[in-house]
Amino acid sequence: MNEEFTISTISDISEIEKIPVTERVRERSTFELIEKGASYNPDAAAITFLMNGNIDEEPVIIPYKNLLGKIRQAANMFNDLGAGPEDVITYLLPNIPQSHFILWGAETAGIVNPINPMLEPETIRDICNAAGTKILVSIGSVPGSDVWEKVDSIRKDIPSLKCVVRVMGPSDKDNNIFGFEEELGKYSSEKLTFEREIDPDDIASLYHTGGTTGRPKLARRTHYNEIVGAWDIKVTTGSQPGDGVMVGMPLFHCNGTMATGLVPFSSGGNVIMLSPSGYRNPTIMKNFYKIIERYKPVWFSAVPTILTVLMNLPIDDADISSLKFAVSGAAPLSVEVFNRFEKYTNMRLIESYGLTEQSVCSSANPKDGEPRIGSVGFRMPYHDTKIVIMDKDGEYVRDADTNEIGVITIGGPCTFKGYVEEIHNRGIWLPNGFFNTGDMGRIDEDGYLWITGRQKDLIIRGGHNIDPSIIEESLYQLNGIKYAAAVGRPDTYAGEVPVAYVELDNNAELTKESIMEWAKKKIGERAAIPKDIYIIDDMPLSAIGKILKPVLRRETVKRQFTEELKGMNDLAEKVEVEVSEDKVHGIKAEIRINCAAGVDREKVKARAVELLANYAVFSSIIAE
Repeated sequence: MNEEFTISTISDISEIEKIPVTERVRERSTFELIEKGASYNPDAAAITFLMNGNIDEEPVIIPYKNLLGKIRQAANMFNDLGAGPEDVITYLLPNIPQSHFILWGAETAGIVNPINPMLEPETIRDICNAAGTKILVSIGSVPGSDVWEKVDSIRKDIPSLKCVVRVMGPSDKDNNIFGFEEELGKYSSEKLTFEREIDPDDIASLYHTGGTTGRPKLARRTHYNEIVGAWDIKVTTGSQPGDGVMVGMPLFHCNGTMATGLVPFSSGGNVIMLSPSGYRNPTIMKNFYKIIERYKPVWFSAVPTILTVLMNLPIDDADISSLKFAVSGAAPLSVEVFNRFEKYTNMRLIESYGLTEQSVCSSANPKDGEPRIGSVGFRMPYHDTKIVIMDKDGEYVRDADTNEIGVITIGGPCTFKGYVEEIHNRGIWLPNGFFNTGDMGRIDEDGYLWITGRQKDLIIRGGHNIDPSIIEESLYQLNGIKYAAAVGRPDTYAGEVPVAYVELDNNAELTKESIMEWAKKKIGERAAIPKDIYIIDDMPLSAIGKILKPVLRRETVKRQFTEELKGMNDLAEKVEVEVSEDKVHGIKAEIRINCAAGVDREKVKARAVELLANYAVFSSIIAE
């Protein structure tokens, strides 16, 4: 049976660590870890797949013995197609059972590289080229998806690519395209038919992170990173054979593949897959509580925006008592949302902190001990977490004192092996080998980690650092606010001033003025009171539900520059402002001005330069 541990205080983690991690985790690869999980009960359900989320649908159930067989077949196929231990197999797939066959089969034969299929073709191409993709796996032409069209348009622009595998599509061997379903059956499901002894330090995966613009940033993770990371989450969640875990996060993100994938597989759990589109499926969300009642999961993982949606859905008479807890991660969680969710669902909410570079999870509030709302709990066993003080040039100065805010750095067996391209590795390691996360935080006297912001998320007003969460926390306390996000608006005097974007609940009757009045009353720090409130129809969200603050920052610059350029008066007939990310300047505003009849272009350009001169944002101006 699985090991059982109780973690109530930081001292419990120290007790666990008295035995070396090498004695706790003896498996050498993710495949061996899944084999161990399957050994608890080969006939038990490994995957329960819901295609659409209807209450009465008949799910596809895949037992562990079949899961192992499909992974072996996929690994044998990839090897036969030319993939060796250092070759990269990239996939663009929705949340379907085949994705797990391919993911773990790819790690067994070579190196897997999951990509968000919703990215633009050019970005997908750039990631494949950065990874050196040898085999590209894609969903075929299916209704509602344009992924295959994207792949078909870029596959000839990837020099390292040898072949494409098409899931739910036919072979076209004249073009080196192999149909997954028709090829898979040719390979043994009983054993691996190739020789490979996986070393725990072999690279298992490349995950793209840190945004999708500019040069692709691919994190290199070993088998050992992932198997220890899975063991840690298993210990933290207390996962046992037969436990159901609901999966709504996408399988190109390591939360979906690790926390609600490898973790339950390693412990003989049941992975309940909530349709190909996960939490983005409105039927799944509508029937969420009834799905819990029918399939009786023990826990699920989500981001704060999903929790907000769930609080607006009626539970009615659904029996959700099987759920012991929910895990929130990937983005800061408002204290107000935390309290409202626990009260509404009557379940425990565990806030966690992690990142791709640390094999998904680095710390979490204890499910058995005291949760400190607003913190992200204790570091995981065998994880090293330090808060450090750094100078203005990003150089290490000293370790921070208890409760002193500094930069969060991490080390230990789950820490990744750097990024693929060396340009991304500059300045990320401290002299002691710890990774600089770029997040700000503190560790209190009892070992709880508190996230205080991210260096680039801080709003710096006249040299005064403002944590956006101060603003967001206050706004979330106002009934009718669905999403809230604070960013800095360029200011000629203070450098930046805070503004807030909000999306309202349906039927909310809030106005800009009423929200501003609330903010003035609730935000104790005067400098943090927003200078403006923007009510928008749809908050920009990533594929996993995180609020996309870079989008809001660009929109804020566009609003401010458009307003400022009204000072062109009768010199211009039309002014257009476009703001984008820039590899050199970070952010760039492009201003295109149609000059008024008879006005000299240089005069027009000089006036625009004058109006924008005191902003720190880089801009280019074209007058025509």
